Amino acid sequence: MTSLLAISLIGLTLAMAPLVGVVGAVRAAELQVLAGGGIAAPMNELAKQFESATGHKLKIRYGTTPDLIKMATSGDPFDLAVVPREVFRDEAARAMIPGPTVDIARVGLGVAVHAGAAKPDISSEAAFKQALVSAKSIATIPASAGGMQVLKLFERLGIATETNAKVKAAAGPAELVKTMAAGEAELGLFLINVLTAPGIDVVGPVPAGLSQDIVYIGGVANGATDPAAARAFLDFLQTPEAKKVIVSKGMMTP
Repeated sequence: MTSLLAISLIGLTLAMAPLVGVVGAVRAAELQVLAGGGIAAPMNELAKQFESATGHKLKIRYGTTPDLIKMATSGDPFDLAVVPREVFRDEAARAMIPGPTVDIARVGLGVAVHAGAAKPDISSEAAFKQALVSAKSIATIPASAGGMQVLKLFERLGIATETNAKVKAAAGPAELVKTMAAGEAELGLFLINVLTAPGIDVVGPVPAGLSQDIVYIGGVANGATDPAAARAFLDFLQTPEAKKVIVSKGMMTP
């Protein structure tokens, strides 16, 4: 019996040897990631899954579009970015993320009110325009890619003068959610996934034809310390499992 047990243990050890060798050869990396604040919810969950599966660690810095451009061009090292397409329109930032790039997620604008408040009619362009004109205050994030779409929307509707004067500017998604949950603004107008939060009731998406989706693009940085690990994370974000998480957080996938 003892002899049979010894033989079994030896066989198991020999069978595992190649796997142990492979695992030992893989160096766990700490990846510095730049990401748009609007994609934080799925990114935080997917980062944990990736870390658990690979042993790599992710340090994610979130920001608005201007913040992300500054981060990318400041000289501080980073390994990859998952940011709004608008970041890539800055030549200096684009040079730091030379490509190839891949679309990771997209999301449109939505309207929200403080939980329990009356919901305005936004079922048509005319009704939506009237809701904006009638609102005493509108919370958004002007400095972000989504906020820039909001300001362009005001111009397109011909109400920029009236609405810009009552914009309650938030610094980022967390601040916007806090403002709306506290009832400090009558309407919230921003990326619909960000507005899906406790203390806030989503009225619905901006009427079709008025909203332009914000697209989040991923790419490996020019100075990545571990390009293979960075690419592995981007590949992971494109898996069916990752896409389910992205969709569950109120976003769409390519």
